[in-house]
Amino acid sequence: MDNLSDALKKLKLASADSTTDSVESCLDCLLKALAHNNADASGKIQEMGVLPLLPTLLAPQSSCTPKVANIIAEVAKNEFMRSPCVEAGLIPPLVQLLHSKDHEVLLQTGRALGNICYDSHSLQAQLINMGVIPTLVKLLGLHSDNTALTEMCLIAFGNLAELESSKEQFASTNIAEELVRLFQRQAEHEKKEMIFEVLAPLAENDVIKLQLVEAGLVECLLDVVVHTVDGVREEDVAQLKTASDLMVLLLLGDESMQKLFEGGKGSVFQRVLSWVPSHNHQLQLAGALAIANFARNDGNCIHMVESGIVQKLLELLDRHVDEGNVTVQHAALSALRNLAIPVVNKAKMLSAGVSDTVLKFLPSEMPPVQFKLLGTLRMLIDTQADAADQLGTNGKLVERLVEWCEAKDHAGVMGESNRLLSALIRHSKSKDVVKTVIQGAGVKHLVVMATSEHMIMQNEALVALGLIAGLDLVGAEKDFVGAGLVQVLHKLLSDEMSAPEVKYNSMVIICAVMGSGKRPAILNQPLRRTKTQLLRQYPN
Repeated sequence: MDNLSDALKKLKLASADSTTDSVESCLDCLLKALAHNNADASGKIQEMGVLPLLPTLLAPQSSCTPKVANIIAEVAKNEFMRSPCVEAGLIPPLVQLLHSKDHEVLLQTGRALGNICYDSHSLQAQLINMGVIPTLVKLLGLHSDNTALTEMCLIAFGNLAELESSKEQFASTNIAEELVRLFQRQAEHEKKEMIFEVLAPLAENDVIKLQLVEAGLVECLLDVVVHTVDGVREEDVAQLKTASDLMVLLLLGDESMQKLFEGGKGSVFQRVLSWVPSHNHQLQLAGALAIANFARNDGNCIHMVESGIVQKLLELLDRHVDEGNVTVQHAALSALRNLAIPVVNKAKMLSAGVSDTVLKFLPSEMPPVQFKLLGTLRMLIDTQADAADQLGTNGKLVERLVEWCEAKDHAGVMGESNRLLSALIRHSKSKDVVKTVIQGAGVKHLVVMATSEHMIMQNEALVALGLIAGLDLVGAEKDFVGAGLVQVLHKLLSDEMSAPEVKYNSMVIICAVMGSGKRPAILNQPLRRTKTQLLRQYPN
């Protein structure tokens, strides 16, 4: 430590005199001390006030520069030294050194900046604002044959790409082409993984998604899948998952997805479809998710249903009723739900037996599967009276829906259960369905649904309640009273914030109750307004 103290004193004097030889010997001593005990040596450097001297030693043409940058990189490995490095003004001269042509200077500078800004979003954002992204992308292109510099750039990209503010800058460069070109040249698993770690956060941006597709990344990913699908090594399994997951991520962009769909005739689209019947669960999952992503507009959905994709998904689900792979179940149900959105697809999918297959998962205790199951059935029965009638008189389904209407720990499942319960009544307009819902104790949940903060759910509930009142008031009267329907309607009609549709549908229920032929017990509850007063306040 005494030698270090002497070296630090000499460095302070030598830097003032600009004597290169003596500065270099001092720097060598510092590097030796840091290699022996980094934390203690770093603390001593800070204590002796040497950090503020270093910016002047970072001259682009100086032979000392690589060693100075190396010292900064070593010092900044310690968290307690990062703020002092920033306060010493080291970041601006280091950023300038990224324009150097000296490989060693570039390498040590990249290490220094990376260590100073490690795990600090604010400092990383500062680097982005100083324009390091275009500089680093250019470096990657110029020095792609230099393994050390390439890895330095990839590590920097991986850190910076996590920040949303970086995406716009990345999108303005040719990063997609450089990364794809670099990927194509890699044979080692570790190198490919490094590139994957950069691609994943970048591919969250829709502009970069399209750039990656146009640069040929998809073909690279498909090639990885072909070479790893039957692999048993851990690295093969990891690469297969990463490549297929990234493929699905690229399909989340509207433009990139449509470019790969190519009217349903694209080779990429066809290759991805072949994953669904695969024996590999990861590929089954990715294939189903890819279909769900392709099924984001009516044209694609109609084409896919016509081409027989529904049958592939049903066969996949049948394979997972007993195997119970939840992620595959969830993905396949997501795809079916999206495909069922266009009106012209509903009857075809019902004829193909989609509802029967979906009902096989009714016993599932997994909320993600429950949620997608409910959404799929709701989409299928929209405007399909016969299907709504058939499902609405299925006692086991209604019983399960009522159970899930109370799933307070899973708001999505609870909301979808209520909506499906309402949809069965609204689309069937069937007295038998109403009777099944009444017997299954579902009426009270529809009354609660009418108080939802979401107007669409309020209206769906109110329309269903109006149909119940019109089709079987006697059967539902006890449940109406027990659930406080009159009080709910009174509150909705009194609330100035209630939408006109909500008030209208509330009045429809009241008219249905009052026009039933005899005075139901429900009207003995305090409403505080007569029918005439209500009609005057809320005219048709």
